[in-house]
Amino acid sequence: MSKKIVIIGINYYPEDSAIGLYSTEKAEYLVSKGFDVTVITGFPYYPQWEIRQDYKSKRYLFKEVINGVKVYRSKQYVPKDPTFIKRIIHLISFTIGNFINLFKVGKQDIVISIIPFTTSALLGWFLKKRYKSKHWVHIQDFEFDAAIDSGLLTGNKKLVINMLQGIERFVLKKADIASTISFGMINKLKKKTNTDTYYLTNWIDVKKFSNNKIRTHRYLTSNKFKILYSGNIGAKQDWEFFIEFLDQLKAVDDIEVNVVGEGAEKENLLTKIKDYNFVKHYNLVPYEELPALLSSADLHILFQKRDVIDTVMPSKILGMMASARPSIVTGNLKSEVATVFKDSKGGFYFDGESMEALINKIILLKENNQISLELGQNAKTYVKEKYSKDKVLNAFIEKLKFMS
Repeated sequence: MSKKIVIIGINYYPEDSAIGLYSTEKAEYLVSKGFDVTVITGFPYYPQWEIRQDYKSKRYLFKEVINGVKVYRSKQYVPKDPTFIKRIIHLISFTIGNFINLFKVGKQDIVISIIPFTTSALLGWFLKKRYKSKHWVHIQDFEFDAAIDSGLLTGNKKLVINMLQGIERFVLKKADIASTISFGMINKLKKKTNTDTYYLTNWIDVKKFSNNKIRTHRYLTSNKFKILYSGNIGAKQDWEFFIEFLDQLKAVDDIEVNVVGEGAEKENLLTKIKDYNFVKHYNLVPYEELPALLSSADLHILFQKRDVIDTVMPSKILGMMASARPSIVTGNLKSEVATVFKDSKGGFYFDGESMEALINKIILLKENNQISLELGQNAKTYVKEKYSKDKVLNAFIEKLKFMS
């Protein structure tokens, strides 16, 4: 009889970026290997911060089956302007609604809770207690640590965070195993709990980037040197640095900057870039178009805030590298992403203070295609060896079998 697994987390298909993508691919991979998989989740809303049009009319509690996975949904509150208080209401509404769904899934052998939200792990702990299941807590994002490191919390907000961190400590202590996506985050996790830990990195299906039928994406057809940022437009990226970058880039001929993304900071960013005629914005493309989009750029950029070190490991890095195009990334020099670029020789990593050096590298890549090709191939080889989908998920399944 196949093992029964339930995955609890707010993001799932048809969300096809970031955490929703990984949770979906994880669930469907488990089904392909013979597991009976159920998902407890919210209504799709990310990164637009609005429930998808085709789901708005569905009832509050809704069940569907997607590619062999049974999916139970609860319609959560989604704020248009996700302030701190509204995010907390967002979290609470997801948790309360899906507490009801817990009673619909029956006995499970293994419960996998995806953080964010930490309350997903609280729901998972409840199922563990009820059915004596094994409980795996997987952390995609240290949601509170990232908020603190980014300087987003002041005053009474700290009281709420202290309470939520108390829940975090409790669920990690009670879990059978806890995993996260980078070695730096594993070290942070070990400081939070004595629970057994496991390195479950994000992955990339490199085969999707090796298809000979990949054509130039419709957004990136110009003959200029095309710089691309693709992903969430949120608080973790350094958009002030991005605007300074655009100011310096004005002096370079035949450059085009493309921002493909959506998120909480989208409207603010669009206001700031409207007077830069060499900058274009597009909404996110469907996942099946992503290999073509990323492979059509000449250079990828990602500007991270310097005070966030190991609370996050951007999943977009893997797609950038798999596209066989070079990247320029800024952030803390002690971060794991900095180590990845040092080891892979797949691009350049800066501390975010050396604007002149960064611009000089762009000019170098623009004028020397051979260097771009070498860096891009280095990046693709690196992710193929360390982050391939089959390798990561097969090791994950072996660990699951050991648990049960």
